[in-house]
Amino acid sequence: MDRTKEIAGFLRSRRARVTPEEAGLPADGRVRRVPGLRRDEVARLAGVSTEYFTRLEQGRALNPSAEVVDAITRALRLDDTEREHLTDLLHSSTQRPRRAAPATKAQRVRPGLYLMLETLDHVPAFILGRRTDVLASNRLAREVLTDFDALPATHRNLARYYLLDPRARERVGDWARIAAETVAMLRLEAGRYPDDRRLADLVGELTVKSTEFTGWWNDHRVLRRTHGAKHYHHPLVGDLHFSYESFQAPGDAEQTLCVYNVEPGSETAQSLRVLASWTAPGIPTR
Repeated sequence: MDRTKEIAGFLRSRRARVTPEEAGLPADGRVRRVPGLRRDEVARLAGVSTEYFTRLEQGRALNPSAEVVDAITRALRLDDTEREHLTDLLHSSTQRPRRAAPATKAQRVRPGLYLMLETLDHVPAFILGRRTDVLASNRLAREVLTDFDALPATHRNLARYYLLDPRARERVGDWARIAAETVAMLRLEAGRYPDDRRLADLVGELTVKSTEFTGWWNDHRVLRRTHGAKHYHHPLVGDLHFSYESFQAPGDAEQTLCVYNVEPGSETAQSLRVLASWTAPGIPTR
């Protein structure tokens, strides 16, 4: 990943979305040739010189102080995840050690987490690793999304499923939103681990094979998924509506437990019970 281009692309995209009116800047009568804020306007809001912010955006002023990062964060109205991403991009390996690149060996899920997934047998649940790799899933997750266990190991990846599996477009409600959010998750990880070869390979594959991926990637949006709503359409039981929660797995910051909760007594809860009974081991799927 070209760090200079990443810094420039991210900062330009963030200042493009903030209007002078939103920033509280008075009209100056100048012709506006760019959407959002100009460099000099961001510099003024952040309390730095235009020359310094220009060098920063061009990747020529690395390792700014925390105070400067905070000021730019306020000026560009960045959220906590965007601030973290900016910090990752701005700190070069020559002046401060980068986060260590992820190990190339496969991640392992400890037995206790496998047991937890099986205990959660009434709702879909799965564990994501680096690069949105699906490390483990329970039976209902395999029924509602796809059977990741039946895929080749290199294909057990949530982003790859959403963007490259044609069945995902039929299964996932509001597919474009969910797929774009997943691309934003990959963007965040790329900023943290720019030397991750497997992540680079995944991004390359998605660039070549997905018509939508490049546009979303170039938006420079970053996201850490924590909770929200999901909607799926299952060919056997129809529409399923979930409220999902994501948790960092105890003892491993690079594994995330994702649980799709349902309202007790809801149509989705009833449909899941039917789906669980129809797809129980030893019972043929209709």
